[in-house]
Amino acid sequence: MSAKPIVLIVDDEPDLIELVSLTLERMNLATQSAANLAAARAQLGAHDFALCLTDMRLPDGDGLDLVTFIQQHHPQLPVAVITAHGNVESAVRALKLGAFDFVSKPLDLGVLRKLVAIAIKLAGRDLPTSATDTGQRAALHTPRLLGHSREMAALRELIGRVARSQAPVHITGASGTGKELVARLIHESGARADGPFVPVNCGAIPTELMESELFGHKRGSFTGAIADKKGLVQSAEGGTLFLDEVADLPLHMQVKLLRVIQEKTVRPIGEQLEVPIDVRVLSATHKALSELVALGRFREDLYYRINVIDIHVPALRDHAADIPELAAAMLQRLSARIGVPPPQISAAAHAALRLYPFPGNVRELENILERAIALSASGLIDVYDLQLRTPSPTTTSDPAGSTVAALAAAVVDVDASPALGDQLEHMEREAIIKALEQTRYNKTAAAKLLGISFRALRYRVKKLGIE
Repeated sequence: MSAKPIVLIVDDEPDLIELVSLTLERMNLATQSAANLAAARAQLGAHDFALCLTDMRLPDGDGLDLVTFIQQHHPQLPVAVITAHGNVESAVRALKLGAFDFVSKPLDLGVLRKLVAIAIKLAGRDLPTSATDTGQRAALHTPRLLGHSREMAALRELIGRVARSQAPVHITGASGTGKELVARLIHESGARADGPFVPVNCGAIPTELMESELFGHKRGSFTGAIADKKGLVQSAEGGTLFLDEVADLPLHMQVKLLRVIQEKTVRPIGEQLEVPIDVRVLSATHKALSELVALGRFREDLYYRINVIDIHVPALRDHAADIPELAAAMLQRLSARIGVPPPQISAAAHAALRLYPFPGNVRELENILERAIALSASGLIDVYDLQLRTPSPTTTSDPAGSTVAALAAAVVDVDASPALGDQLEHMEREAIIKALEQTRYNKTAAAKLLGISFRALRYRVKKLGIE
């Protein structure tokens, strides 16, 4: 029989240590205590802890110093901070430094027990099966984030790190980049994977129904409320609430959401008492929240509360090297759905996809391939089957539009040529040079004209040796 997981409690109040110790012992956990930072550091070096709970105010420093120390020397150890009631700033600072979560004084023992249970699970101390079985189960259920580019590798690494926290995460990126997939991956990779994942499109709920949909209502609380209804927030109990297009929340709902996140409670319409909740909040938008804050259309306090950790999902054109892998996986899935063998993609079609700017990102790539399956009669997708739309030109001589169109028309003729790569590079070089000349060598303007990002243009200029 394995030893009980040990929790380190760092506080200089004997009564609080006793209260927390008794609570944890009833959860079949062992505890050790330290009254200051020095003692805590010594304990961390002497024992293998599953969790550290620390007060923010200590005789020889504060809890943030201990959070930093643990991140540097014991990065796999979850640490949660105990904050004074209403001290949101300290809680946010702790989360940004790497704290797993926080709990406010006076301690709500129910909230504390849930926090500890999730942290112990995260530390891998109560796995019901072997580590191998658990890993296999996670591989079966975890959504995939395809791509071997540097951008995708960095994104996966960041997701792995934030999955170990309970801090709110805000996911940014253009429409169609896969923000919900990133949110699902954070959920499936963390300790809440067995709980529900509840996505909410804030822009799709009518304003007059939003409070009822999010927070629920009691029977008779308003006309038409014929029964009690659990809101989406409570439906995510023990799991993750994903607020997509959070920028579309009206201001009066932003106030209510802020309280839910800060107090970890929710009050359904018509209910007198607030109900404790245990959910992790993830959010996403394609809009710039900082700009909306400056315009007074998004609350600054809510912005800083949901944006504790920021993850940016890159546009497809910024990791175009992943297009072949993404396309192959999509074709496999789309073909299986309609019961046909997955078609192949010609070299010319692959080249056209690589040059296309994908304003609709990964979602557009899937739509293009779904249409191409229907149009391809030979089991081989060619350029014309893709039906790539020409980017909206800013002038009649837009080199971006002509590049894609010329590629579609001309590259088929050289499909079997061993010099295909050289010809494609030549076309690319010519299009870039024309864009630079047309914009008087303003790279930002040239990138816009070509329909690609500045970063992508800079990469292509360097690769093609254009001076």
